[in-house]
Amino acid sequence: MRDARCAMPDAQCPMPDARCPMPNAQCPIPNIMLLTISTTRVPATDLGYLLHKHPDRLQCFPMTFGQASVFYPEANAEKCTAALLLDVDPVGLVRGKSKSDDRPLEQYVNDRPYVASSFLSVALGKVFSTALSGRCKDRPELAETPIPLTVNLSVLPCRGGEKFLREMFEPLGYQVAAKPLILDAQFPEWGASPYFSVELQNTIRLADLLSHLYVLIPVLDDDKHYWVSDDEIEKLFRHGEGWLNAHPAREQIADRYLKRQRHLTRIAVAQLAEADNLDQEKLEVYHQQEEEVLEQRISLNEQRLDAVMEVLKASNVKRVVDLGCGEGKLLRLLLKESALAKPSQRIEQITGVDVSHRVLEIATERLQIERLSPAQQSRIQLIQSSLIYRDSRLTDFDAAAVIEVIEHLDLDRLAAFERVLFEFVRPKSAIVTTPNIEYNVKFENLPAGKFRHRDHRFEWTRAEFQTWANGVAERFGFAVEFRCVGTEDAEVGSPTQMAIFTQCK
Repeated sequence: MRDARCAMPDAQCPMPDARCPMPNAQCPIPNIMLLTISTTRVPATDLGYLLHKHPDRLQCFPMTFGQASVFYPEANAEKCTAALLLDVDPVGLVRGKSKSDDRPLEQYVNDRPYVASSFLSVALGKVFSTALSGRCKDRPELAETPIPLTVNLSVLPCRGGEKFLREMFEPLGYQVAAKPLILDAQFPEWGASPYFSVELQNTIRLADLLSHLYVLIPVLDDDKHYWVSDDEIEKLFRHGEGWLNAHPAREQIADRYLKRQRHLTRIAVAQLAEADNLDQEKLEVYHQQEEEVLEQRISLNEQRLDAVMEVLKASNVKRVVDLGCGEGKLLRLLLKESALAKPSQRIEQITGVDVSHRVLEIATERLQIERLSPAQQSRIQLIQSSLIYRDSRLTDFDAAAVIEVIEHLDLDRLAAFERVLFEFVRPKSAIVTTPNIEYNVKFENLPAGKFRHRDHRFEWTRAEFQTWANGVAERFGFAVEFRCVGTEDAEVGSPTQMAIFTQCK
């Protein structure tokens, strides 16, 4: 147990139980960065396998700037918490180095030993290197499984405030709780500091969580303790793989991560844009060469659009958003309908959203927006955004259309999409269509076991789609109705399945 001589009150100690590795009056926790990672996935002690650190051992790792220690304040089947302590030696960092003339004490008197910073990122990369890479020899399937995880950072600097903190983590699906820390309890009139005590919650792969922390902690701090050179771009892309390219603040992340060295930022942003264009061009090719050709014989794309338009017209909506609008086929129909409708039935706002800037350029060209009348131009807007990130621009819509989109999302990102659509966008109604995999046997040119095109991450049976839709409706307070799109077969159903979600009163 903690020694009675310890000056730190139990209520403030993050490790008050018998597992505390430093149970005496010399407890250094007030001067040490503390990061904890917890899970409640049963058995929770599997976290030890994922981190490659045994729950019953205190393990220490020498760093060039001090020492890192890993231990478990709690470890049982219901909940397991791993703690990373980082003891930074500021004197050791500058020993033997020349001192600054204008601020001679800054190298010795600073916040580096007390806050989460790039020192912590380096420690994460070294101490949890295997977990960060997504490998787990003993539990390989668990390493690929999203699990409930909670992160606590006792002191996190955030140059930009709580708003900036949320802009970094909420788009990645995290629930963020931030408590601002005052500069000095003895002098409350000094006000708040740029430091926060932060809790992050998400259901996510552990490797993804670690990669987010590795990149975003120094971004929030807006500083690095070492010289940044060209190889930092490679680190940024390696640890940002799978999420950075689609993050709405990716340019700001790159700028801060690269310590605001403009020439490096320009290179990184250009590479992100190039990767974005390449990915979307591939997606466009897949759509044109596979799915559209496959479905051309039954004109399924036209039938889908007609079915969506039928629902929208029956609802007499005024503001519509097409999430994953692509080249703008639905937008074109909405514009046409708006032009022909009576003033009382006219759609006032049409918004198309897509993650790719290049795809939106194509939509702009095909919609010929510049040739539209001023009245028509005022009704339509195109927004670059991702369906798995919260975006404050996507609110107050009567209806949202999500046409043949969800099957392009990785299953572990589907939960983030659900929150974006049904919790944050939260339209009065939402129309979601997706392929019916049971119908694939009717396509003569589609090999058995293959999806309709290579970019699909999954395709659902009717039962699977209805189970998903019913679950979403129940969780977020919607009613749901199912319809068939295309000619319905007695055995395998229709080629496309549609769910119409309506907010419960």
